[in-house]
Order: sequence, then structure tokens, then C-alpha cells
Amino acid sequence: MQSWGLTDQGCVRKQNQDAYHMEPLGRSSLLCVVCDGMGGAKSGNIASTLAVDVFVEEVRRTWTPGMTSDKLEQMLRGAVKLANFTVFDQAQQFEEFDGMGTTLVAVLVHGRRATVVNVGDSRAYKVDSDGIRQITRDHSLVQMMVDRGEMSPEVARTYPGKNFITRAIGTEALVECDVYHLDVKKGDFLLLCSDGLSNTMDEQEMLFEIIHGVKKQHCCQRLLEIAKNRGAPDNVTSILIMI
Repeated sequence: MQSWGLTDQGCVRKQNQDAYHMEPLGRSSLLCVVCDGMGGAKSGNIASTLAVDVFVEEVRRTWTPGMTSDKLEQMLRGAVKLANFTVFDQAQQFEEFDGMGTTLVAVLVHGRRATVVNVGDSRAYKVDSDGIRQITRDHSLVQMMVDRGEMSPEVARTYPGKNFITRAIGTEALVECDVYHLDVKKGDFLLLCSDGLSNTMDEQEMLFEIIHGVKKQHCCQRLLEIAKNRGAPDNVTSILIMI
């Protein structure tokens, strides 16, 4: 199992408010997380960095080899809960952090299983012999409209309010996360990314770059280059995991 990650402020933003982390846990497990901060120049980067740090530290503290899927889910939900409490607490204590928050998408790959957790609209994709599939579901206004049949996925991609998210780490005292369990095998790929990438590339373009593009260790750089060639109006972060 190998992984590569990259983050960049993009072409428009003056500051990178994304954060990411990759860390092996034992010999056959890997933890990866991406956060996309919000709340203005003074606090978006604080929210994302704090959420990554707290989430990772809590997983380190509570993870043990051989955990069942139920235990893994409980652990990841607990780490999200602690990250949310920490970011929310800081926002309440300091005026300059008022309103800050962040998305979070993370995966723990353990042997031939992967557990994904997300809050917000940063995404996880799986790439295998069947193609590419979005694992997570955006917590966003446009996704709610798509789910209700009020908007097609094609229209949603360019809808002006597509960046309005309905859940985030740190904006409320409590937050609900989604957890997904999936099987993985040798040769599969997992891609985590902030919306700075998913808003500039469609799934088939991502699939082509992962499968047919440059060397795998340069794939995140290539994805970034494509996003920047298209204007990259937001920060761009991606992590690619090769099983």
C-alpha cells in the first residue's frame, strides 16, 4: 500500500485553508484525512489544521490492530466528535475565530477493508476495475436539491450556490458524520480531495489520470496542474492511495 498527497492554494485564494495528513498505523493500516477550512482569512486555516491534528491524535490514541468494523466506526465517530468539539470551543472562546469551521473526509485502510468518514463536501472516491465511484455523499444544499429531484447532477455542478454546505466541523456544538465500509483489493485506488479539485474535474477525467496518466507518485501533481489550468478558484488538495 502506497499513498501520495498534495495541497496548493490554487490560482485565486491568497491563503491555503486546506489541510491533510497521511500516517501508517502498524504494518497493514493507513490513516488519511483531508479538511477544507472556512471562516475567512483569519480562521479557515486554523479550523482545518486543528481538526486534522485532533482527529489524527484521537485515532492514534484509540486504534488497536484487529479492531472490528463496528469498533472502527465507533472510533472514527469519536474522533470526529472530538475534532468538532475542539474547533467549536475555539470559535466560541475567541472573537477572531467566530464562525470558523471545516469539512473533513478521512479513510482508515486496514488490510482488505477501508472505512471512510465524512462531514461536508470534501470527497472520497474508489477506483477499481469497474471504474470510478464516489463513496461519500456531499452535505450540501445542491445535493439536497438533487436528492429531492429538484435539480439534475449536471446542473448541480455549476449551480451558483453549490459551495453552501449543510454540515461542517466546528460550526455547531454537535455534528453528525457519515461512515462507509468497503472492500478493497490489490490494484484498487482511493482518492480523497477537497472541492477545489472536484469542482474543476469530473469523475471520468480523474479516472483517466489515475489509471492512464503519469506515474502514480506524480498523479496528485497532475490533478493539481489540470485544476490550475482551469483557473483553480479554490484551494486544491488530494490524497491518492494505491492498495
